[in-house]
Amino acid sequence: MIIDTHAHYDDSQFDGELNSLFEELKQNGVEKIITCATDFLNAENVLNLCEKYDFLYAAVGIYPHHTNKCLFDEQKLESLASHEKAVAIGEIGLDYYYDDSPKNVQLESVEKQLLLANKLNLPVTFHDRDAHEDTLKLLKKYEPKGIVHCFSGSLEMAREIVKIGMYLGIGGALTFKNAKVLPKVVKEIPLENLALETDAPYMSPVPKRGKRNRSDYIKYIAEKIAEIKEISTDEVYKVTTENAEKIFNF
Repeated sequence: MIIDTHAHYDDSQFDGELNSLFEELKQNGVEKIITCATDFLNAENVLNLCEKYDFLYAAVGIYPHHTNKCLFDEQKLESLASHEKAVAIGEIGLDYYYDDSPKNVQLESVEKQLLLANKLNLPVTFHDRDAHEDTLKLLKKYEPKGIVHCFSGSLEMAREIVKIGMYLGIGGALTFKNAKVLPKVVKEIPLENLALETDAPYMSPVPKRGKRNRSDYIKYIAEKIAEIKEISTDEVYKVTTENAEKIFNF
């Protein structure tokens, strides 16, 4: 059983192909997928998809790059999160790599979303790119449940996140030739604190790098984790599936 804890199946790259693609994913062992919103309009589309496909679940929230244009509205986000297929607040977080939204705007928005997630007792899917220090400060302050998506921090940061009770999202970056720190993190952090994800259609793992990503490519990530930890791929699937079920309460 495979659970992809982070994807974006409302992306235009999948237009016209979802029915056939999802049949293939099911045949290849994908049981559940969390598809993540990036703003309020996008969240409506995501929830509509989840109503159509029973194995799809939603994370609803404001992506850091969109915080400048999509202002936080607690009533609106709480309404979206009350949908029966919504299982997390996301994709939220901090991204200092691009300048699409000022840091202060990102910080204000994500703090409000973390507060709401705790209020609603929902996990978060947290995006952190080039914002490790501020990310760790926020996560220590609010101690949310959930996943740090596409983890790219140090081993020390990973240990701090695990202490909070959060999980590390491990995706295609683990398989890249230039991955130096992440394999060390995967080696040292217990499997019980890891979650499998693809970020489909982005971040395709080797040997599919450069192609459109999809949830059954998660097998390449699981195989790499198994290789690093010197365990079976079946064990990786078993434990990470249990982790995902705990995180999203399904």
